[in-house]
Amino acid sequence: MRQVLFQEKYPIYTLEIDKSETTYSSVDDILAYFRTKIEAHPVVAYIGIFDHYAHTKSLKDGMVSDRMLDAKNILFCFGKELPNPSVLSIRPRSIGVAEQEDTFVVTFLEAPNPMANEAMEQWALSLRNK
Repeated sequence: MRQVLFQEKYPIYTLEIDKSETTYSSVDDILAYFRTKIEAHPVVAYIGIFDHYAHTKSLKDGMVSDRMLDAKNILFCFGKELPNPSVLSIRPRSIGVAEQEDTFVVTFLEAPNPMANEAMEQWALSLRNK
């Protein structure tokens, strides 16, 4: 898993998984796995799925990379505290999953809560066959 600054300002985690390294065969399979992790966590609330690929393809001027076959986000919230209105600006969380010909790419924005980062990183890394 790599940690990089996307567009020189957004700290993101990125994991590329060759399809031969995982038993999951689609973006939907991976999102279903993430949903089980979200629903099993005592603090996390599941929100929904956003089909970013379909949305962008449907736009008149929408552009999707030719390499991408599918791309969706699963949305959820680790919110255990709401000390002030500013916290709303950094929630909810999202994990993006993109399918390319030979790989799945899992990405998420670094959360201010280390526990959330650790959980999302562990969930993503466990997609690989052991």
